[in-house]
Amino acid sequence: MSGADSSGAAGSEADAGPGWDAVGLGGALDTLAGFRPKTGNMEAWNAAYVRVEDYLRAHRIHNRLHQSRLIQTVLERAARRHEANPALNPTQLAVEELELWMQRWFTSVLGATENSADRVAAQGRLAMLLCDGPQKWPYVFLDNRTQPTDFVTAMRTGAIDAGPDMSLSSMVPRPIDLGPIPEAAGETIERIEDWPIVRTLLLWLVFAGCLAVIFRMTR
Repeated sequence: MSGADSSGAAGSEADAGPGWDAVGLGGALDTLAGFRPKTGNMEAWNAAYVRVEDYLRAHRIHNRLHQSRLIQTVLERAARRHEANPALNPTQLAVEELELWMQRWFTSVLGATENSADRVAAQGRLAMLLCDGPQKWPYVFLDNRTQPTDFVTAMRTGAIDAGPDMSLSSMVPRPIDLGPIPEAAGETIERIEDWPIVRTLLLWLVFAGCLAVIFRMTR
């Protein structure tokens, strides 16, 4: 956890410009070091920190300042739940909190209050990648206070509606229509079956025809 904090502080100093001073540095460090879980050991919370950091990086959240703020908020929420039930895994709690936060934020940005949580999450992730949100608006991810109009428009334009939900239907078996020729052939065969003499004559005619063809081909 300490390595991530130090890198975040370095990034903030570079971004702050010439107005950066010792007071500002102290305030940033106080913010990044504000997380003090009351339950659980440091190893477990470090694992939770790394998992949340990887999760955000997978969503292309590479801005270290914004990333640090999000991680701290997620861990604080997970820590409150862990105080109520210390038997739970801090990493699992942190991931659950992050996914819930993302689902609510995507719902707010996309205005998709009627869709299921899974659909909203999928639409939001896809829209964010299509509009290149983390690069164009590096501080807007999971921020409900600031949602630029152009960002919201880009997100809603990139959201793809997969169509209505699947609905169940019933299929009634229907007879196969083969057309008039198969039907006529079937009726003829059935009539021949009723006349054994005619059937025998036809068989002999077919047999004689085959012999004639063989005789013609062998001459």
